[in-house]
Amino acid sequence: MGSVDEAVRLHNAVVLLGSFPALAEASLVVKKGEIVLISGANGAGKTTLLRLCAGLVPLARGEASVLGFNLATQRKEAQAHVGMLGHANGLYLDLTAQENLKFWGAVVGASSREIALSAQRMGLHERLLNTPVAKMSAGQRRRTALAILVIRRASLWLLDEPHAGLDASGRDEIDNILREAASAGATVIVASHELERAGALATRRIEVVGGAIVERGAQ
Repeated sequence: MGSVDEAVRLHNAVVLLGSFPALAEASLVVKKGEIVLISGANGAGKTTLLRLCAGLVPLARGEASVLGFNLATQRKEAQAHVGMLGHANGLYLDLTAQENLKFWGAVVGASSREIALSAQRMGLHERLLNTPVAKMSAGQRRRTALAILVIRRASLWLLDEPHAGLDASGRDEIDNILREAASAGATVIVASHELERAGALATRRIEVVGGAIVERGAQ
């Protein structure tokens, strides 16, 4: 499905939450190396779109592929190449930040140096690294989750409100990281209400309206 320069291809994709179509015949093509901003009202389907691309929800009807993997039959295979940062951060609360980083580093074969550099970039100093995630602030958890995303070296980055909970320096750093990832060949899709900041990053903007995708063009 799709050509080799496409990271995402959806054609009339339908995702059901119960019997409700959270995505309704959504069609989209994202080229490799793009940074795409997804905008839309709460409940429009932005998060569902990201979760479909991450292989986390099943495709009910239509066609969908990510990085050449057919999401109807190869969701698990696609997940190994995708990094998603959602609202929940995906951290193990009973582990320290350092233990979370080391766990994901082991999963993807990252070196100790890569782990240390990722922590440093996101402002995770030694005391914070040794703090259990359960005792961290929302911003500190977000920084930890972003450091893990860097460690994973995914080909497709999917981020749901990535600037939430971060201070100004953290917001600037994640912007730099996303630009670097795209420059290195990764594809970045960001869902955000912060249209001015996220729009400055993006090469394209799309809007999700009632489960359907509307192209808003280049930034």
